[in-house]
Amino acid sequence: MNRADLLSRARDRAEPWDLVVIGGGATGGGVAVDAASRGYSVLLVERGDFGGGTSSRSTKLVHGGVRYLEQGNISLVMEALKERGRLRQNAPHLVSE
Repeated sequence: MNRADLLSRARDRAEPWDLVVIGGGATGGGVAVDAASRGYSVLLVERGDFGGGTSSRSTKLVHGGVRYLEQGNISLVMEALKERGRLRQNAPHLVSE
């Protein structure tokens, strides 16, 4: 489907959306997937390409920050590992080893 078709489908929907997410970066995409997996009807709106301008702060934390260890940024690595631990506890289906 092209963009015009998708916009038309979204505009012509008879029922209201349970959730509208603006921004298809790492955070917006994650929110949309999580809500949809819980049975909510979700509209994800993105100006450009999905994932094109990912949320740099959140992706650093989700990735675990290992590359920052090489740069000597220990505080960012520690913060990333804490966040990854929270994510594993709260949403283990989103984290792989």
